[in-house]
Amino acid sequence: MFLCFVEHKQLLSLSLIIINVLAAWKIPTKCRELDKILEGGLAFGEISLIYGEPETAKTTMAIQCSVSCAEKGLKTLFVDCDGTFSTKRLMQIASQNFEKIAERIILARPKDFREQTIIIDKLTDYLTKDFGLLVIDALTSLYRAELAENPEKRFELNRELNRQMAWLAQISRTNKIAVLITSQVRSVFDENLAHVEPVATRVLKFWADTIMAMKLTENSRVIKASVEKKSKTGKTGFCYLKIEEKGLTDYKQA
Repeated sequence: MFLCFVEHKQLLSLSLIIINVLAAWKIPTKCRELDKILEGGLAFGEISLIYGEPETAKTTMAIQCSVSCAEKGLKTLFVDCDGTFSTKRLMQIASQNFEKIAERIILARPKDFREQTIIIDKLTDYLTKDFGLLVIDALTSLYRAELAENPEKRFELNRELNRQMAWLAQISRTNKIAVLITSQVRSVFDENLAHVEPVATRVLKFWADTIMAMKLTENSRVIKASVEKKSKTGKTGFCYLKIEEKGLTDYKQA
């Protein structure tokens, strides 16, 4: 039997190497405190879900992650179901690297739930080896609109949404890309207490590996980001983010 004794400094150095390797397999959100909770950022091969009320910077976070992915030399397919993707916002976040980063972000805009279905079904035609991130913002908006027009199709539409999530999970694992989906919310009243949850919450939460809620605070420029579920480690936590012209940044309460 051979025993290997490692000094404390060597062990610390080895730990830092392991951390750096793990971080290389993540797409940072560019918010240091949030990335600590996420242990580096969005994981390749997994689905991350962000949900929240309007004005909680979900799209800003999605764009920021797309910029982060581009900075790694990888492309993003951004499916803009809400019509909220802004070139101006991308310019603000990408700053001086806008032109180089913009070349690595491919934008798709489905008009209805049917077009969303077609795009998702054909993802393997778009996602080549140089893609690192797929964003769908927001996955549930066109589903919700279709449901409002055809309430009698609730079961059929819910089943289709579940199929889409299952397909996204398979694509993320097979193609080793990170999938980020955002969702609108609905109000739920439980024992006279009101709270919000994602639209089609059972479907989304079943397939999502990581779940993060973006919540309003008393300060309209500050968002509370709560990681409610983290794959594998089960790590949870929260931090505060400030909405600025250059994107989302860490915010420390006084």
